[in-house]
Amino acid sequence: MQNLKAAYQNELFKISKKKKLIVAGILSAALLALIGLVLIGLNNITGIGLMSKGEFAILILPFFEYTIIPLFTAFVAIDMFSGEFSNDTIKLTLTRPISRTKVYFSKVLACATFLGAFLVFTMLVAVVVSLFNGFSAESLVKILITYIVTFIPLLVFSLMVMLVSNFSRGSASAFLISVVLFLTFKGLEFAFPIYKSFLFTAGFDWYKLFVGNYFNVSKILRQLLIFAGSGTVFLFGGIWLFDRRAI
Repeated sequence: MQNLKAAYQNELFKISKKKKLIVAGILSAALLALIGLVLIGLNNITGIGLMSKGEFAILILPFFEYTIIPLFTAFVAIDMFSGEFSNDTIKLTLTRPISRTKVYFSKVLACATFLGAFLVFTMLVAVVVSLFNGFSAESLVKILITYIVTFIPLLVFSLMVMLVSNFSRGSASAFLISVVLFLTFKGLEFAFPIYKSFLFTAGFDWYKLFVGNYFNVSKILRQLLIFAGSGTVFLFGGIWLFDRRAI
């Protein structure tokens, strides 16, 4: 367990040194501020009421969930595998007295930590922007639930990217394959709607099941099982490939 903890801390340290973190933070904050101020301005000018009090943080989530957050999470996940294999820094990690399985789990935990931190940062900035349009305790609870449950489908996505990173030849090809796979899954949702519920990408908006007027337990459990099944396949598929990959 100590080996896993040390490997996890090492992965977090490597992530903290990446300039992509600064770019992700600045880009996210700037977009949130810009979009929020535009919507609030339109609210005040037109009086139409494009968003109610505290709604901005939830209203903006789908945009970030499909673009900024998975984009930078994919960059981090790919750098952990394809990037390290390309520049041979993976040898330093694998020469330590720790199994490859624990190394893989340490990278998964580190990527999950980055993803969670990114979601928290996005939520906090969105909440600050929402303060200019009024806020309430009820809105805060709804926002917290929304962002917590959104973590799950994005984590499954990151596990898929990690699996892809272990059979691709480089970072560019890993990113391209990941994008193509994601778009393929989304395309299958439209081409075969009857099987849509079996695809983990169809659950990116499952947070709506938690904040709606009706709490559908059966749908929530079904979607949770889809995430668990897809995540398990991606996780152990990635471990199998990583364990057999030559350095």
